[in-house]
Parts: sequence; C-alpha cells; structure tokens
Amino acid sequence: MHLTALRHTSLALILFACGGMESALAADSAPVQVTTPPGQNAGAGQTPSMRSPAEQHRLPPDSSTAQTLELPGRTLSFVATAGSIRLFDDKGEPQADIAYTAYQLDGADRGSRPVTFFFNGGPGSSSAWLHLGNAGPWRLPINADEVTPSTFPEARPNAETWLDFTDLVFLDPVGTGYSRFVGTGDDARKQLYSVDGDVNALALVVRRWLEMHDRLLSPKYIVGESYGGIRGPKVVQQLQMQQGIGIKGLIMVSPVFDYSQFTSTSLLRYVATLPSYVATLREAEGPVKRSDLADVEAYARGEFLVDLMKGQADNEATTRLADKAAALTGIDQKVSRRLAGRFGLVEFRRELERKTGKLIGNYDASVRGLNPYPDSDFPLSGDPSSDTLLAPLTSATVDLLTRKLNWRPDGSYELRNGAVGRAWDFGRGSPESLSQLRQILATDRKMKLLVAHGLFDLVTPYFASQIVLDQLPPFASAPRLKLVVYPGGHMFYSRDASRQAFRAEVEAMMK
Repeated sequence: MHLTALRHTSLALILFACGGMESALAADSAPVQVTTPPGQNAGAGQTPSMRSPAEQHRLPPDSSTAQTLELPGRTLSFVATAGSIRLFDDKGEPQADIAYTAYQLDGADRGSRPVTFFFNGGPGSSSAWLHLGNAGPWRLPINADEVTPSTFPEARPNAETWLDFTDLVFLDPVGTGYSRFVGTGDDARKQLYSVDGDVNALALVVRRWLEMHDRLLSPKYIVGESYGGIRGPKVVQQLQMQQGIGIKGLIMVSPVFDYSQFTSTSLLRYVATLPSYVATLREAEGPVKRSDLADVEAYARGEFLVDLMKGQADNEATTRLADKAAALTGIDQKVSRRLAGRFGLVEFRRELERKTGKLIGNYDASVRGLNPYPDSDFPLSGDPSSDTLLAPLTSATVDLLTRKLNWRPDGSYELRNGAVGRAWDFGRGSPESLSQLRQILATDRKMKLLVAHGLFDLVTPYFASQIVLDQLPPFASAPRLKLVVYPGGHMFYSRDASRQAFRAEVEAMMK
C-alpha cells in the first residue's frame, strides 16, 4: 500500500542496464533450519561487543513451524517459515537482510504446485497489507469504517486464503517490516533505495528463495500493490532476462504504472480521477458497481477531455466543464467554477463533505471520518481510510511472527516507513513500468496479467490503469490481460465480497 505522495517536480526513472546488479548482489546460500533462540547470534567465544556490525544487526535464523488451519469445508496443513535472505555487494560485503514469510502446503507436488511472491509499495510499506489483509492463512479485518487503533489486533483463520491453490511468499523490501541494512556505509542505502536497485534486489531474493527451497520447477506468480505497479513488471523482466526465472502471471493490486499521469502539468490526472470522484458521491446513496459509471467514463474520455484541452482561455468550454463536473461530483458549483472544474485530490476531499464536518479517505473515499479542522482551507492531513489501521495491523503482524511462527527479531517492525520514501532515488523523469510491461508480455506470449482496483481509490484510481492498458499492443489484450474493478478502495479486499471475488479471479488465472 501507501504510494509515496506524487511530487510536483519530475520523478525518476532510470531504465535498467542488463546485468548491472546480478554480480553486485549475492545471497547467503546456507540451508534454512529451524529457529535458534534470539540472543544467540554471536559465535562461540564472541561477546556482543566483539561482533562485526553486520552480525550485530543480523536477523535471527529462519524459523520453520508445522501449522494446521481449520477453515470452512477444509483443513490445511502446511509449513510456515519466517526468515531472511542476505544480500552482498560485489566485494562480498553484506548489505541487507531481506525478511520473508512463506507458507508451503503439505504433500503438494513441487513441480506443479504454484508459488506466489508478494510485495507492497510505498516505497516504504511492508507486505503486511496483502499478507494479513488478503491472501495469507490468517487475516485481520482492515475495514477502516469500523476498525480503530484500539481494535483487538489478533489475526484469525482466513477463509479466503490463497494457500488452497498456491504457496505464498511475502517479501519486505529493506527498510520495511524487519528487513534492514547490515553494512555501515551509505552505498547500500543509495543502491537499494532506488528504482533499479530495489528491483534487482527483489528479483535476486525471489531467485534465491526458489533455489533454497527446491522450487525452481514450480509455476511462479508475482503480486505487487500500489508502487508495486512500478516494481512488478520490472522485477519480472529482471527475472526473465538476468535471473533465469520465468513467471507465468503478474497480478497488480491497485497499481500505478506511470507517474507522469499525475504530474501537475498532466491533464490526464483529471480524467483519471473523475470516475472515482463520481463513484464516491453515488456510493453515499447506495451500492455502486463499475457498470454504473459507464456514462461518466464516456464523458471523461470524450467531452470532458476535449474541454480540458481547450484551456481556460475558452470561457464557454471552461464553464461547461465546471458545471458538469460539479453536477457529477457533488462539489459546489461556485467552487467548481473557481477551480475551472479542475479539482485535485486535496480540493475534492476538502469540499465534498464540508457541510457535514466529515473527511473522506485518500485510499478509500467511501470512508468518512471526523475532520479535526472542518473549517480550514489549508491542505488536509490524515486519512481516515488508512491511519486507523496502522496500530492493529502492526501489532497483529508482530504477534503472528513472534508467537505463532516463533521468529523474534530485535528492533521495531516497520509497517510503513516514511524515511524510505523520503530517501528514495526516483532519478530523473517520471517512473513508469509500461516499457517493461510491453517487453515481458512480448517475451513470454503465454504470461498473463491481472490488474485489480477499487472504485473509491483516489490515490491510484482505476481509470488511470484503464487509460494506459488501452494503449498496449494487440498481443497484450484479452484473454491474456484482464482489468477487474471492485467496490472498495486501495485495499478493496477489506470488503468481504470484493475479497472473495478477487480470490476467485486469481484462482481461475492460476488453474
């Protein structure tokens, strides 16, 4: 989750040079064993003060435990492993420990059993959202309209887990979860806190996990959420071309594929968000499906875009646009005219519920929380659709790893680490992954792409993906590519019906 706020200055994309990171990074190839108790990381004869910096920061040995889960209509027996894979630089110096949590079903044929790798976005978000919110064996309710920071944070068996049809590996990029740098210099941070360095590291971790667990023959899938839309196609290309790993399917959850759509000079940002603005208004009156927005999508592609392109010098077009946008979205006509019908996320959130003193969410605009400054015209802070989830999701994840999976790292678990986003090197230009998406679909004509969005997500609106996917070549069309849109927000899977429908789509894709 948690796409870093889109910057007003140009954002980065450094197209990666083939082979640039394979020799620079290598993983510890020691076999995975069952847990050593925490506090016993030092070697024989060493005291903590004598240990190298890398050993002082090292995560505990991997912990593998046998688990049995009772679910409606079936019982799942599996091995859960919480552990890490170490990355090294080209001099053999340790750089980072990348934490993972894996679930492998008992008795399955490893040659035919799929394995799916998950990462979230940010940059700076751990995989806990997809892990405990959606696909893992245990789930914590994350419906932000009901959950508060003091909600009881125990994850319970997840009837919609994907473990029935695929093994699961949840990855936390460095700086998130328990993943951490182990070197003392700044080189590792500069490398791994960048678009390409991050992608190369994740691809290498996927390959090393497959090797360590004898899963190179298994069908493989990648799932990325939010900024994962940038990571996903790039990781798949790196796996295809540099790591010798083929991927059968790419699943994008609330992704952003191209930051340039949302820069301050782009008219497409208004086109992309309009259907979600209207869906938010209509949801307040009753349930909404994407099919209910066909008129809005047609208007956004047509007359709305044409009037935008005419510019504010055309008074007739500007007034027509502003009045139509006000009628569709519920924004006061005077406000819409003052903004020339061009209101961004801040203006929409501030104005929609001004009369009620409520504040809608960024990540799920159907969630209406209390506005601490209902009369303010200043930019808003806080998000009722995500802020309430941070405490219970953090506590639930730590409880799962330490108590149930018996893995007890020191330090704090970073569910959402803002320092990562602030330090991220986007390079020059706007990050995009459409170039890699075209290439990976052309390279492997059998690979499938599933893109899933929530109707009320204002951060990565579904119509933005529709616009860019429509520009792909014919070989990337249906049935290889499918876009599904569900009631809900960025984490649409917080809604039971949406989570169940999404799971069914994924299972059908893998079968």
